[in-house]
Amino acid sequence: MTKKKKRKPSNNKISDLTNTIISILKDDRTKSFNYKQIASKLQLNDASSRNQIIKTLAKLKAKEEIKEVDRGKFQIINNTEYHTGIFDAAQRGNGYVICDDFEDDIYIASNNVNKALNGDEVELYVYKRRKRGKLEGEITKIIKRAKTDYVGVIQIHKGKNFAFVVVDGNKMKTDIFVPINKTMNANDGDKVLVTMEEWPEKADSPNGKVIKVLGKAGEHNTEIHAILADYGLPYDFPKEIEDYASNINLDILPEEIAKRRDMRKDLTFTIDPKDAKDFDDALSFTVLENGNYEIGIHIADVSHYLEEGSILDDEAYERATSVYLVDRVVPMLPEILSNGACSLRPHEEKYTFSAVFELNNKAEIKNEWFGRTVTYSDARFAYEEAQAIIESKSTQIPADVSLTGEAYNTDQSIADAVLKMDELAKIMRAKRMDSGALSFDKLEVKFDLDEEANPVGVFFKTSKDANKLIEEFMLLANRKVSEFIGKQKPEKTFIYRVHDEPDESKLMALQGVVSKFGHKLNFKDGKSIASSLNTLLSDVQGKKEQNLVDTLTIRTMSKAEYTTDNIGHYGLAFDYYSHFTSPIRRYPDVMAHRLLQRYLDGEKSASAEVYEEKCKHASNMEYLATKAERDSIKYMQIRFMQDHKDEEFVGVISGVTDWGIYVEIISNKCEGMVRTRDIKGDYYEFDQDQFALIGRESKIMYQLGDEVVVKVKQADLEKRHLDFELIGKAPE
Repeated sequence: MTKKKKRKPSNNKISDLTNTIISILKDDRTKSFNYKQIASKLQLNDASSRNQIIKTLAKLKAKEEIKEVDRGKFQIINNTEYHTGIFDAAQRGNGYVICDDFEDDIYIASNNVNKALNGDEVELYVYKRRKRGKLEGEITKIIKRAKTDYVGVIQIHKGKNFAFVVVDGNKMKTDIFVPINKTMNANDGDKVLVTMEEWPEKADSPNGKVIKVLGKAGEHNTEIHAILADYGLPYDFPKEIEDYASNINLDILPEEIAKRRDMRKDLTFTIDPKDAKDFDDALSFTVLENGNYEIGIHIADVSHYLEEGSILDDEAYERATSVYLVDRVVPMLPEILSNGACSLRPHEEKYTFSAVFELNNKAEIKNEWFGRTVTYSDARFAYEEAQAIIESKSTQIPADVSLTGEAYNTDQSIADAVLKMDELAKIMRAKRMDSGALSFDKLEVKFDLDEEANPVGVFFKTSKDANKLIEEFMLLANRKVSEFIGKQKPEKTFIYRVHDEPDESKLMALQGVVSKFGHKLNFKDGKSIASSLNTLLSDVQGKKEQNLVDTLTIRTMSKAEYTTDNIGHYGLAFDYYSHFTSPIRRYPDVMAHRLLQRYLDGEKSASAEVYEEKCKHASNMEYLATKAERDSIKYMQIRFMQDHKDEEFVGVISGVTDWGIYVEIISNKCEGMVRTRDIKGDYYEFDQDQFALIGRESKIMYQLGDEVVVKVKQADLEKRHLDFELIGKAPE
């Protein structure tokens, strides 16, 4: 029998011995080890190595990281050093664990990541020592993988019977090994969806199999489908779902009308984006004999068609939301419903679920009514058309904003309704602001696309009076429906849209940034914070730092979510708030409709436990959809910048890290990175306190909010990464 190979005797210091010994002891916490057993595991047998192990064991014992359970036998101390958290991977293979037990994130060196991947829930051991002032730890166990399916480009190794999938993005440092019989006949260079099956203990890469071939990497449809696949989002409906939807009776029936409030004679119209295909809300307007106004907010009655527990309902629940990408919408419901039966198209009778209010000239609510209705839309307007009525105070719709491309005059009754509702909406908005609501008018980046979906231009969508008119009446319906149920005794289960107060530490960090632009926040109390945030958002309108400040302010906010536990909505300054007005594209609105009808029928409260689970699912799907939408914008920005490689752009430094600065171009809002190592002329160091990179010799400072000139260095569509070359500071 051959002897096990031993390392040659050496007097050299064993690198990272402390962490290695801790890892050995932690791998089996119930066992104890002496120095010989540890030396054997490390394949060391020389005197110098043994002495180093003995000394390190003594040090760890003195620090109470290990205990001597028998003479010369050591065991890890199972104490509160074990915690759980979420791993946030960095580009270099290291990362941080975000853990509720600690204020600061725990730094994890690359050799202590132990097969954890970005987003995984992990167990970790936190060392008693600190490294460069940071808490440091080691991941000891993967509790739950964040995901097992990944999108990437397959590399076929011909003649070797295997392939590797190089995963998109820069958060995963390992490829996925795929045997040739598990590649689904993908071609070299195809973008695929691969599932991770196992990760053998001594293997560098996990093993996986291809579950979907998405197409040739770099092609437009492939990349869009890849974004959806990366978040587990579908891009088409199974045939059985389409067939089921096609067989639903979509007729407006006399016996169903008889069960509803008939509002077909009320003046009713829709106002939507000019490219909208589904119209899930309409407004009706009637002047009452007492001089007040009856305004109906009519919402498509999706729950009438979506039978609870059907395969179509299950599909809508799983999707939970429509996904809005740069060049398409992935709907929650099949087109026959979303763009057909449930869409409040002009000159068609529709089943609706309505919130009807009597308001006076001060926008005070005198009466309210909720229930199922049947309505008839007299007209459809684009926001631009309604805006023309508001601005001109007339019936004239100019050709340049008209949906038909030709100038026309709308009915006087509709123009009067739009003008009066605009007046009431402005009063309601002012009341909200006085109550401490926040005013976010963040610029939306939109692309002009040609027939092949190539970006030929960038424009920004802003919110004008017509948008705000619709917004205020939708807010009114959402608030009043939730208030109607939320105030009932005994308490009833309902789905609320809640928004917690902002985190104070994040507000302090925001103060540090905005002070560099000459702005100040007031932290005296909740109302002062809201008021000073509104002042800040108003002051930056149209300035170079607007998008940066808007984005950073949104990041200080807690995340809005769905829950049965009502804590109110901080951003809107409402005690009660729900989503009721968009059931074509949001499943929580469908559930709100069902619950409202249940309580209008006098039935008992629904199970809070069941609905809380549904709320969590809806919040999670909304989060994934939002990430996919952002990725699609980033993808399109990179495509746009590929055609502008030789141009110089003025941008604002939107982020500063030790590895580089992020720059957002002012003219098109595309954001890219200038790597620290690529900045010429000096060695630049990161100054955390000043949000800046500072040249060691020149003392030149590149600080958050500075204007700089950049050029495109690399626009990588597959990795969705944009690298800039720094030309220098922008001229004053």
